[in-house]
Amino acid sequence: MNDIHKSLEQGSGSRFLRLNPTSLACWAPIPLRLIVGYGFMQHGFAKYSKGPEAFAAILHAIGVPAPHLMAWLTILIEFFGGLAVLLGAFVPLVSLPMSAVLLVAMFTVHLPYGFSSIKIISVTSGRAQFGPPGYECDLLYLACLAALVFGGSGPMAIDGYLRRNA
Repeated sequence: MNDIHKSLEQGSGSRFLRLNPTSLACWAPIPLRLIVGYGFMQHGFAKYSKGPEAFAAILHAIGVPAPHLMAWLTILIEFFGGLAVLLGAFVPLVSLPMSAVLLVAMFTVHLPYGFSSIKIISVTSGRAQFGPPGYECDLLYLACLAALVFGGSGPMAIDGYLRRNA
């Protein structure tokens, strides 16, 4: 915080606000945590709200063993893992099962559709019709999780609070 104040004081004679980029770098994990955490929670909630049985039927159709158990595990990992990432809590630990979910989705569902997650098939009545998504989003989520694990959860994270009070 002192770096920000110093940067503001140094730039006070100028028309433009000058911030020290290194003092702002510590805040970079926050948008990652918000997007990844919310995204995972949303996916878990969507599977739960449509019924775990419906998701289990999809898992059964693609040959996943114990589809009912795996459906519930996936929903719980996505929802509670997403919440943990959002809060910056136990990020290295929850990233492992979250990455496993992404890798399974990538290799069993998305890989045959190629890289791009956006495939416009047609436009009818002024609305775009999209095809099945590729593995692009899976890779983005994996990259974000890796950045959070190796770079840390950033400020306002439970991990940092636990580390300071340990």
